Amino acid sequence: MRYASISSRLDGLGSGKWAVHLEGRRRAQAGQPLIFLSIGEPDLPPPAAVVDQAVASLRAGRVRYAPGQGEPRALRAIAAHLERRSGLAVSPTQVVYAAGTQHGLFSTMLTLVEAGDEVLVPDPHYATYEGVVAGTGATFVPVPTRPEDGFHLTPEALEAAVTPRSKVLLLNTPSNPTGAVLTAGEIDAIGEVCIRHDLWIVCDEVYAELTFDRPFCSPFDRPQLRDRSVAVASISKSHAVPGFRAGWVAGPAEFAPRLLAVTETMLFGSQPFLADALAVGLDQLHPETVAMRRAFHERAATMVQALDGSAGVQARMPEGGMFVLLDVRPTGLSGLEFAWRLLDECGVVVMPGESFGAGGAGHIRVALTVEADVMAEACSRIRALAESLVAAAG
Repeated sequence: MRYASISSRLDGLGSGKWAVHLEGRRRAQAGQPLIFLSIGEPDLPPPAAVVDQAVASLRAGRVRYAPGQGEPRALRAIAAHLERRSGLAVSPTQVVYAAGTQHGLFSTMLTLVEAGDEVLVPDPHYATYEGVVAGTGATFVPVPTRPEDGFHLTPEALEAAVTPRSKVLLLNTPSNPTGAVLTAGEIDAIGEVCIRHDLWIVCDEVYAELTFDRPFCSPFDRPQLRDRSVAVASISKSHAVPGFRAGWVAGPAEFAPRLLAVTETMLFGSQPFLADALAVGLDQLHPETVAMRRAFHERAATMVQALDGSAGVQARMPEGGMFVLLDVRPTGLSGLEFAWRLLDECGVVVMPGESFGAGGAGHIRVALTVEADVMAEACSRIRALAESLVAAAG
């Protein structure tokens, strides 16, 4: 039988990158005790007010069709949230509700690029980005970042990657998997390159509320970049409700109607009871979200300290997010090989760095989604395996 070319373009860019995680799930279901540090699913409770609003709205019958752009209350809450953050005016007409960040990113790319265009992406990058770009027919162009620079994109690296076909820069700050958080100065310098080459800037901001020792900054918040920037996010991570699939896309006024024409062909409307919960999530301050950010920061510091001085594995303190990227190159194994050995021999499930692009090779990504005692045990096993490999090789 014949199929559309999109199915070939996306072959190998989906669940295969989670092979170690999926095998871990299979073994756990068979009864094997494992420690899962593989996916970014918060283990801490969501804000009670958000859950209560979802339940109340559901019981009140808020289950009918919603406007394609989103529920007015949710759009107002999102616009107000972005306006408070940036100090710049944001109208609800600039916002389109999305079924999570992934849906927002793909619909945005479908609106901006097509075959013949190039999308520039800092490498390492989130595992689904290659598929998001390939689905449109555009070409994915990784832009190298260096551990010595904290995996921060530099304007020089971006400039070197630009061609006449380049149309979009896809940023992610805080970064998954590296934890890098771009400063306002860095964004401005990167933005100058984008202005010079007339590039859109699409920014995945799903971890925006989870920065540690530096403030979050978005291209959408910079006045000189506002007319070429698109901000995509959700409450999946910030409010510990990944199953809600409640997010948004915000951009220039002329962008929203074009995006809406695309999103309405994929998902006409949203779930009103979840849109109500999103509005409460953004309109109110919640002690649970503050506690979660503090917990991720403390867990990251604990992991870095636990692995300090190891001859086989090195941990870099993230600047935000909910992951630590561990360098296992001293073992002589790839990140993929180390992840499988860790699963088979130590009962710890992580993501291989190669799932996040060439820049992640020789690394593993560890999610900060378990309690301190479990994290300590996982660190002990990771360190022991890494050091045994170094000793065997030496």
